[in-house]
Amino acid sequence: MTKKSLIKTEKLSKTFSTGGQQHHVLKNLDLEIYQGDFTVIMGPSGAGKSTLMYALSGMDKPSLGKIQFSGSEISKLNNDQLATFRRKHCGFVFQQMFLLDNLSILDNILAAGLLVSKDKKAIAARAKELLTQVGITQQIWNKFPTQVSGGEAQRASIVRALINQPEVVFADEPTGALNSAAGQAALDSLTAVNESGQSVVMVTHDLRSARRGNRVLYIKDGTIQGECDLGQYTSGDNSRREKLTAFLNEMGW
Repeated sequence: MTKKSLIKTEKLSKTFSTGGQQHHVLKNLDLEIYQGDFTVIMGPSGAGKSTLMYALSGMDKPSLGKIQFSGSEISKLNNDQLATFRRKHCGFVFQQMFLLDNLSILDNILAAGLLVSKDKKAIAARAKELLTQVGITQQIWNKFPTQVSGGEAQRASIVRALINQPEVVFADEPTGALNSAAGQAALDSLTAVNESGQSVVMVTHDLRSARRGNRVLYIKDGTIQGECDLGQYTSGDNSRREKLTAFLNEMGW
């Protein structure tokens, strides 16, 4: 079955200027992200992983090249237009949760939802449904972020990313600040939403996290050096670990 394109780049380049010198972080990068995929971006430090994610999501503008999102070019939108685009089409999960400490877990999610829809009743119903799906019980909904575990806070961040029914969720090192058990729970939540049809793009250096993807891209020196097709995730499938390890060794990981 032919996959449907979600994001497509053409000659995507990003250059930063520091100390009078030009640093070419992304270099004429051609890439296609497909609907329904769990796409993982890996590579060494400074390879351009996060820069690529920020460009794909409209968080940053490319220096050159084009980015098409669901057939519409977003690379020429102004900052206000990009902010509207992100609210409607993208969800974000970061290593740092960025939950507001003065709002409850539920209210953090409602605040994000009400940026797009004024139907508070519908947003609240969706928030509670999603919280239940990721294993956050009703007893936790009215607690503040400082009163819950890191894993619970990160799963709440995943719900916040999903509340506006985005076309894609971007996750940047989502397990980087979590212990093993909490990281596992967060990955389980991302896997579950992907299995329901949600597109996910995740930047990570963690092999355990990377094995959740069906497609792994390896970026180095601002270009895609290779990709690995892992197929649909299945818990306990050791062949995925072996295949990914062999691929990363080939890439010089």
